Amino acid sequence: MLFTKECDYAIRIMRALSDGELVSVSNICGAEQLPSAMTYKITRKLEKQGLLKSCRGTNGGYCLNRTLSEISLYDICAAVDPDILLLECMKDGYHCSMNNQQKPCLVHREFCRLQSMLLQEMRQKSLSELFFG
Repeated sequence: MLFTKECDYAIRIMRALSDGELVSVSNICGAEQLPSAMTYKITRKLEKQGLLKSCRGTNGGYCLNRTLSEISLYDICAAVDPDILLLECMKDGYHCSMNNQQKPCLVHREFCRLQSMLLQEMRQKSLSELFFG
């Protein structure tokens, strides 16, 4: 599957942080109607990739580590789900009896072409453009 629920939630988390302020996880969850367990899990992934900063403590929370114009849609999706694939057969090491060197699958080739185009577009779309037009 191309976009997981985790990817959707990650984009919504970034939207909740788009004003550049420090926001608690509970406020992120309230603003974007997200479950807290998933929000904590995803914010840790985004922080690990350098997209968010965390501040611990009673007044803690998360804030952006880079500007929205420096973060692409691809950055967010790849941070939480590194295998952004249109089809499972595109995964490295996947064996498909319909796609081999003697007889390549034309459907597979077309989806590879589409995947390449999609990833290029995602890399070019900043969160600033996505959230504010």
